[in-house]
Amino acid sequence: MSAKREWTTRERITAALNHQESDRIALTDGPWGTTIARWRKEGLPEGESAHSYFKFDPMPGYGADSSFQFKHEVVEETDTYRIDRNANGTLHRNWKNQTSTPEMIDHLIKTPNDWEQHKHRLEWNRNRVNWDAAKNSRAAQEAGQWTCYSGVCGYDKTQGVIGSENLLIAMLEEPDWIAEVFMKWADMVVESASAMIAEGFVFDGAFLYDDMGYRNASLFSPALYRKLAKPAHAKAFGFFRERGLPVILHSCGCVKELIPDLLDAGLSCLQPLEVKAGMDLIELKGLYGDRLSFMGGIDVRKMADPNPAAIEEEVRTKVTCAKKGGGYIYHSDHSVPDNVSWQQYCRTIELVKQYGSYE
Repeated sequence: MSAKREWTTRERITAALNHQESDRIALTDGPWGTTIARWRKEGLPEGESAHSYFKFDPMPGYGADSSFQFKHEVVEETDTYRIDRNANGTLHRNWKNQTSTPEMIDHLIKTPNDWEQHKHRLEWNRNRVNWDAAKNSRAAQEAGQWTCYSGVCGYDKTQGVIGSENLLIAMLEEPDWIAEVFMKWADMVVESASAMIAEGFVFDGAFLYDDMGYRNASLFSPALYRKLAKPAHAKAFGFFRERGLPVILHSCGCVKELIPDLLDAGLSCLQPLEVKAGMDLIELKGLYGDRLSFMGGIDVRKMADPNPAAIEEEVRTKVTCAKKGGGYIYHSDHSVPDNVSWQQYCRTIELVKQYGSYE
C-alpha cells in the first residue's frame, strides 16, 4: 500500500478555510516568552523553537505600519520596567520580568480635536512597508507555507491610540468621530494591501486583529457594532474576499453575539475562542460551522490540570467535532501560559495529532 501523502501547510489551511478535509488539521499556537523559558529547563532543546519542535504549520504575516509615525522615545527605564512613547504618541509601561499586556499611561490623541490635528499623519506613504519582504512572501509560499496580510483594525487599533475608557465613552457620545476613525483603519488596510500586492507580495489570505470581547460578552452591543464597526470591517474584509482571499479575525473575549454580523461583513474564520470567556467551540461549530471556520478553543486551563484525563477529554471532544467537514485549525484558546509544563504541552500536541488526523 502506498504511503499517505502529507499535505503542505498552504494546502492544509486553504482546505480548512474552504470547509474541506485534508490529511490532518493544521497546527499552530502561541506560547508566552516565560513559557518558553520554562520549557527550556524542562526539555525544549536549546536553539530550537517550539514552532519547529512541534512542527507547527507556518502562517507568515506581512503588513504595514499603520501608526501616526511619531518618533519613538524612551521616557524612563528601571530594573523592572520601561516607559516608552510609541509611534501613536501613546505612553506605555512594559514590565521586564513578566509577560503581560503593556500598561497604557497616557494618550496624545483623546478627543475629536486631537484627531483632526494629527490625522494627516495617517496618509499612505511608502515608508509604511518593508518592500524587501516581498521576496520573503514569495519564497514562503513556494515552500508551501500559508502567507497572509497581517494588520490591526477597528476597536482594538483605536483603543491603543485613544485609550479604552475614552473610546467606549466616545462610541456613545461621539459616534460620528469613532465611525470615521474605524473607517480610517480599514482604508489603511486596503491601501497598504493594494500597494503590497501590486509590488510583488503574495497572500493566501488575511489575518486581522480586533479585540472586541470581554468576559461573557462583547465590549459593546451588537447594535453599536453594526452602527460603528461593521461598515469598516465590511470594507477591509471585502477587499480580500473580492480577490478570493479568506479572512481570519483574532478577537479575544466573548464575541459570539457579533458572529452573525461578522459573517455578513465577510469573515471566514474566527480565532482564538476563549473558553473562560464563554466561547464554546462545539456550540459554535453547530451554529455556524457551515459558514464559518474556527481556530482555537482548546482550554489552556485543561492543559495545566494535573489530571491528564482533563486535557484528553478536552481535545477528544472538541477536535473530533470541529474537524468534521474541515473548517478547523488547532490553537489554544488564546496563548499558552507558563503554568503549562513541557510534559503537559507535549501531551496536548500528541493528542491533537491523534484526534486531528483525517484517516
